[in-house]
Amino acid sequence: MAEEAGQFIVRQTRGTVLCCKCGVLITANGPNMCEKCLRSEVDITEGLQKHVIISHCPECNSYLQPPRTWIKAELESKELLTFCVKRLKNLNKVRLVHAEFVWTEPHSKRIKVRLRIQKEILNGFIAEQAYVVEYVQQEHMCESCSRIQANPDQWVANVQLRQHVSHRRTFFYLEQLILKHDAAVHAIKIKQMDHGIDFFFANRSHAVKFVDFIGKVTPVKSRHDKKLVSHDSKSNNQNFKYTFSVEISPICREDLICLPLKVAVGLGNLGPLVICRKVTNSIALLDPLTLRHCFLDADQYWRSSFESLLTSRQLVEYIVLDVEVVSPEVNIGDSRYTLADAQVARVSDFGKNDTIFNIRTHLGHLLSPGDYALGYDLYRANINDMELERYRGLILPEAILIKKSYEEKRQKKRGKPRSWKLKSLNMEVDETRNREEEKKDVEYEEFLRDLEENPELRFNISLYRNRDYQPSIASTADGDVPSVPLEELLADLDLSEDEGGDDMTE
Repeated sequence: MAEEAGQFIVRQTRGTVLCCKCGVLITANGPNMCEKCLRSEVDITEGLQKHVIISHCPECNSYLQPPRTWIKAELESKELLTFCVKRLKNLNKVRLVHAEFVWTEPHSKRIKVRLRIQKEILNGFIAEQAYVVEYVQQEHMCESCSRIQANPDQWVANVQLRQHVSHRRTFFYLEQLILKHDAAVHAIKIKQMDHGIDFFFANRSHAVKFVDFIGKVTPVKSRHDKKLVSHDSKSNNQNFKYTFSVEISPICREDLICLPLKVAVGLGNLGPLVICRKVTNSIALLDPLTLRHCFLDADQYWRSSFESLLTSRQLVEYIVLDVEVVSPEVNIGDSRYTLADAQVARVSDFGKNDTIFNIRTHLGHLLSPGDYALGYDLYRANINDMELERYRGLILPEAILIKKSYEEKRQKKRGKPRSWKLKSLNMEVDETRNREEEKKDVEYEEFLRDLEENPELRFNISLYRNRDYQPSIASTADGDVPSVPLEELLADLDLSEDEGGDDMTE
């Protein structure tokens, strides 16, 4: 604006001088020296540490933060860089501008960090300089790892996970959730028990964290207790062993339930015959005759707990003779249901009698005449349930269908490997119980089939590509049998093989 008004303005320019040592033309500064000469005269890194010794635990890959704190960090991670910078003394006398790792051989037991600092010198001039700090790793096991190394069976906390049902399908699903989230990474031992699994930890906090994880994925109730192991009266030090008892709800997916009268009234007169549609940290219930649904959280269930009327081990195979849709399709969560009237007959009755059942089902969107379905036979079932007897005048349906059956189509693919696989926990199993192992194999095969049929069930778990699988013409032509899409599979990381990009996890 001064120029527009015709005023004369004196331009501000920075003067240049000759360096007092080498005579190079430089911009004027406090000491009147160039940067090269200034570094030769003044070293702002003087008095700062350039060699530091740190303690590293090779078992759990953690570093000692004096006096007794162990920090777990991977090489060249942000956590390790923060740890290294905090170990330096007198760094508060300068201003840290930048820090980065300098690559070193992983087996050299050396970590190098390049720091760039600033400091005010000579008449207010701010100098900047970079230097490298070398950290020497000394192998020293932490207390928990040394305790485990001395006695692998020595544990401090034990989590006893139990579910009192006649199958292990819930534990197969929990195993995959635990593997995906690394919930049992601190477990020193995992042991398979009757109706459950035992997890042993070297630290009570790890057990508490694991119990919290289980409570977020399943409806459970838990209690804990402790036992005095040793006591030093002079120093008043006490050692305890902690036991956490965790009981999982006996209600499983696809179970038929008769709701207690009090619970049914609290849920808006739902049911009373309902199907367990899904189990997470809450229980999803569905009335197959009206498509009404609700959710029960863990507190609501354990306040007035109940058991299943019939379980998935009592499913009977039916053949669908006719289907007539009653209502349009309804979306409930991630699943779709359609109410329909169907005529079905037991497969076991073919050639023996002409018994046909006219029932209502929620699977009208899936079933067509000639299909097979699995359901509960209430016509011949011998039910002795106190809750059911309280509903006076209740007329039970002759059958309740649960899901579509693909058993006949799977007969052609029996014995052929799948294109996917699952990982498993390193559990100790009693090999002397051969009958239990055979039963477990059959239940595990049923669990794999459920994963193929139900995309909602495999949403929270990781499935990996099977390297030994080779697709054939017959397997690709049979598209009626549910299978896992290729885009849902992950590549299994195997460091023992040199196969380039196929080993990288997607």
